[in-house]
Amino acid sequence: MSGRTGIQWTDSTWNPVTGCTRVSPGCDNCYAATLANRLLKVHYTARLPVFATAENVQDPFAVRLWPERLAEPLEDQTPRLIFVNSMSDLFHAEIPDDYIRSIFEVMLQADWHVFQVLTKRPGRAFRFWRSNEKLFPVGKIPSHIWMGTSVEDQRASYRVSQLARLPAEVRFLSCEPLIGPLELELSAIQWVIVGGESGPVRRPMQLEWARSIRDQCRRENVPFFFKQVGGRTPKAGGRNLDGLTWDEYPQRAPNRGIANAPRART
Repeated sequence: MSGRTGIQWTDSTWNPVTGCTRVSPGCDNCYAATLANRLLKVHYTARLPVFATAENVQDPFAVRLWPERLAEPLEDQTPRLIFVNSMSDLFHAEIPDDYIRSIFEVMLQADWHVFQVLTKRPGRAFRFWRSNEKLFPVGKIPSHIWMGTSVEDQRASYRVSQLARLPAEVRFLSCEPLIGPLELELSAIQWVIVGGESGPVRRPMQLEWARSIRDQCRRENVPFFFKQVGGRTPKAGGRNLDGLTWDEYPQRAPNRGIANAPRART
């Protein structure tokens, strides 16, 4: 695995797939695409994408499978929160079902970790589960595999109902970059992350949008994690919301303790 990461809500990242394509306005200033183009171009273009064409063969953010990375979580015996495919989307159309199945087989075996699977394609996630139900104990995605979707504004809120169809014990929302106000249906959600956009090209987040989501979470007893205000750098605007740092988690997580009810700490 890539080891430590600056993403506050996780410990490590694991990228058995890299590369993606934009699907909604939340992708416009994608940090992963920027990183691939700026830092990983030489490394990634040394490997052909799985679905190589004349157009994408030299694209550092074309979808690539890295089967040599599949066993990484099994080799790490220290329990961690692991963000799966921080440089891709596990349910991208160009990733074969068999390969996704191999990734889930590793996650099911390495149950001392908590895996955080975040997708903008929860519809395909549901179809994958429906086709592979027998892979999972009693047909459900267990509590150490958290299934999430990105919801950057109200236009993307349809993903919440798609995610809710998944029989996962922990479902979460990443409202980052938050680029508009959101009214959320939280009855099937166990965790919400909120964060403003960062980078030289960014869309400012209004704090009232974050406050509204925080208040919705408090009403529904859903743990709330405020990642950042945003700015030129991720740390530029800080992490406080109304003078408090919100670091809630849906259940016991490696290195993070437990948060069964909304709480805030200074």
